[in-house]
Amino acid sequence: MSTENHIRPYMHHAKYYETDQMGIVHHSNYIRWMEEARMDAMSQFGISYCDMEKKGIISPVVSVSCQYKSMVHFDDTVQIQVKVVKYNGVRLDLEYEVTDSSTGELRTQGKSTHCFLDSDGHVISLKHDNPEIDVCFRKMMQ
Repeated sequence: MSTENHIRPYMHHAKYYETDQMGIVHHSNYIRWMEEARMDAMSQFGISYCDMEKKGIISPVVSVSCQYKSMVHFDDTVQIQVKVVKYNGVRLDLEYEVTDSSTGELRTQGKSTHCFLDSDGHVISLKHDNPEIDVCFRKMMQ
């Protein structure tokens, strides 16, 4: 992931309930953390998912993947860096890097792809249907 990214990292403190019997964060939680980081990144650029939904726009996950590099344990704090890889008004591709906030060790890498739908479930182009939100997503790529 490029060091030129201007999206501030999202910080997450691993909770006890997120762990398994071995005290290691369960693999399913990393996907949740990526979603939290995506929402945080969007809000940094003036995009409120709640406001999008009020306008009848939803952004479902089309695909998601995660590669686990090393374990996160209870009470660890990680930072999640989000990077916009591609955005064209219809599709949004993101990459995530989860690193230990104290050591910088890479814990997980992930990717997600999203599209934009209207309230009837039809694919829309934000560029045409909601240019003010489109501008905010484009700023995330700069």
